[in-house]
Amino acid sequence: MKFFFEPKGIAVVGATPSKGKGGNIIVSNLKKGYPGPVYPVNPRYREIEGFTCYPSVLDVPDPVDLAIVFVSAQMVPQVVEACAARKIPGVMIQSAGFSEIGPQGESLQKSTKQIADKSGIRLWGPNCMGLVDAKHQFIFSTVTPTIWDTGLTSGNVSLIAQSGMLAGAFLIDLISHGAIGIAKVCSIGNKMDVDENDLLEYLIDDPDTGAIGLYLESFADCRRFMKLSRSTPKPIVILNGGKTARGAAAALTHTASLSANGVIVSGAMAQAGIAEARGFYQLTDYCKTLARYPETSPESQNRVAVLTYTGAAGIVSADIMDEHGLALSELTSATLNELQTVFPEWMPPSNPVDMWPGIILNGTKKAYGKAMAAVCSDPGVDAVFAHCFVGGFNLDPDLEMMTKTARQAGKPFFCWISGEHEHVHKFQIAAQRLGVLVFREVVRAVECMALLLNRISVDAVSVRAGNAQEVNKVATDTCIRILETQSGELNEHVTKQVLALYNIPVVEEKSVSTLDEALQTAKDFGFPLVAKGIIPGISHKTESDLVQLDITSEKGLELAIQRLQRTMQGRGSVLIQKQIDGKIELMAGFIRDPQLGPCVMCGLGGIFAEALNATVFGVAPLNLTDALNMINRLKCRNVLDGYRGFEPVDKMVLARIIVALGNLGCDHPRIQEIDINPLIVHKGLPIAVDGLLVLSGNGNI
Repeated sequence: MKFFFEPKGIAVVGATPSKGKGGNIIVSNLKKGYPGPVYPVNPRYREIEGFTCYPSVLDVPDPVDLAIVFVSAQMVPQVVEACAARKIPGVMIQSAGFSEIGPQGESLQKSTKQIADKSGIRLWGPNCMGLVDAKHQFIFSTVTPTIWDTGLTSGNVSLIAQSGMLAGAFLIDLISHGAIGIAKVCSIGNKMDVDENDLLEYLIDDPDTGAIGLYLESFADCRRFMKLSRSTPKPIVILNGGKTARGAAAALTHTASLSANGVIVSGAMAQAGIAEARGFYQLTDYCKTLARYPETSPESQNRVAVLTYTGAAGIVSADIMDEHGLALSELTSATLNELQTVFPEWMPPSNPVDMWPGIILNGTKKAYGKAMAAVCSDPGVDAVFAHCFVGGFNLDPDLEMMTKTARQAGKPFFCWISGEHEHVHKFQIAAQRLGVLVFREVVRAVECMALLLNRISVDAVSVRAGNAQEVNKVATDTCIRILETQSGELNEHVTKQVLALYNIPVVEEKSVSTLDEALQTAKDFGFPLVAKGIIPGISHKTESDLVQLDITSEKGLELAIQRLQRTMQGRGSVLIQKQIDGKIELMAGFIRDPQLGPCVMCGLGGIFAEALNATVFGVAPLNLTDALNMINRLKCRNVLDGYRGFEPVDKMVLARIIVALGNLGCDHPRIQEIDINPLIVHKGLPIAVDGLLVLSGNGNI
């Protein structure tokens, strides 16, 4: 990949002297920043922008290891063939008109890729805007030359975008507003060859890159993406487009991308320790936050001191912080005494610290300086959130001094800025230079603080948990024998036999064919009992009147079986179960996703499973840490912790069930789906009382 980022010489195929045309913009951008040789290629001209122009890429002299192509899509295959003959290892195709326009373009893209595969050259694009490297002042792109007018602000955030105009237009917006410093921006378009994994791998090793942000509409190989992400301490943030049905349809027409299930992708990203953004500015704000503070102290919690010039902003900040799982620091008496030295006697300070009375008494710089020193020295403060105003009211703070104080104390420093436009812009530029995180909205500042302070550490390598219960060979062989004799949907009883072989707790039950067998089972199990009718092809038994609950006597059992037999009309069998009582019903499952492969899920179960949709997903196989993190991402996790008298759930047992489901599905490729619903929590332990396993193929039947 190095020839894409550090080429020794660049050929521009489709160069033109016509101002404003893509072929001219590429040459002009290279002329302004790239120090190596540039070779325009166009048989109609001898010179373009002061460079000698060549009739064919075959005529270009050495050194040349990158070709930027901007010609009509129909001409691209022959250009790629010429590049291969010229032994140019990298080709960046910025032309559009490929798979994003339909079958004709898809065929053209396929034939171009075949040429590259035979020759071994790498293709970047098509339908992209190439590369911008702010540190080295390289612009290998048709992005408008006005980008040079504001200067390329260098930083340590690199972006990968599966979009052309987004990469160019958004980059200009970010740079012109002084919002963020950029290392590299890579626009990859249709991902004919070079994809997000190739670029991610390069940027992980790039010394100029401290954090990586991605806008993607599809994954070339999500599992490789996860593995790469877990292999690096560099923070990674993703904005995934096409997560909804309508978004996926739009992505298909944009870059011919087939989007994966959004909920599953979100689970996979969280499992790999990747932060997920919901918008473009949030993506870059998350990136700059994690680039500035890639690691936090192991002792750090989520306690924040707020310094504000207006009580209203302090109140709003406290509300939003609470919504995002952040806490106001309880300041020590020593901190409060130090703050009192710049406050009037009649006003005892508290958190949020309303600086206005202190500002009136001592001036902005002294009041903020003293307050900053006091809260940064407090062991109960994990981060400082300062509200600043510039351009009026004599409120301009000494940002450099405040930054120095926070840095010496090792405390993350966040700032909300408001004020007169020009003064705010200058403040943002100064903050960028000082490495201060500045935001124009309180809520965005709090979102970024929450991302940093609530971040969960993820293991560097995903392995099967050694402390999960192992499945012995006898159990594995038994499972194979059972599955070999089955096809399609397994009935509930057989499903639970398979689950039990993988150490998943299941309810005590027995299949019976006569009333005498049922009565004997009642003596063995004891009351209360549940009786179920098992009919092939019917998985939702409650809706089909095939479940009889709260059976407390032999007479009741006899009546229940009679009702089931009338409903079943001679089909199927009866299953007797010991009734499990519990207030909490969970669900867990396994699916084989078309793009991500084996995946697991867990969430709130029972009849509310589909209505509330309180579920999370992970990619299998996974370890106990992965499973516990999945559980902690549940929206209903407070219920699992003993909310309002509910019995707390043994999360380790639930995590082992999730791991076992993943292992079961991975060990047996015919398994397409497993659904355990509900898992009733009895005395803190989840127990499977219903289940469905779906197989592909016919086994040995």
